[in-house]
Amino acid sequence: MATPHESMPSPTHAVYAISVAAELAGIGVQTLRLYEQHGLVTPARSAGGTRRYSGDDLTRLHRITTLTGEGVNLTAVARILELEDTVARLRAERDRLRAKST
Repeated sequence: MATPHESMPSPTHAVYAISVAAELAGIGVQTLRLYEQHGLVTPARSAGGTRRYSGDDLTRLHRITTLTGEGVNLTAVARILELEDTVARLRAERDRLRAKST
């Protein structure tokens, strides 16, 4: 029998429909669509074109709602997320280079 952790999808696996993702993120479906229109989140699409969200997408949605809750507008949220993504990518590259040199 699988443990609860083993039965959970990986954070990158897009499994949540838009209504489930919106509920888990504590926002409305229209708000989620607005975030997508602004390029803040890009869900995967099923073969039939249905949006599918991952655990990573939900984490990003929580970050977006935190920022907007603090009064940050969507243009600024997009820039903040872009910078955070760049920092994460650079840290991963740094760690990869450090591991390679040891």
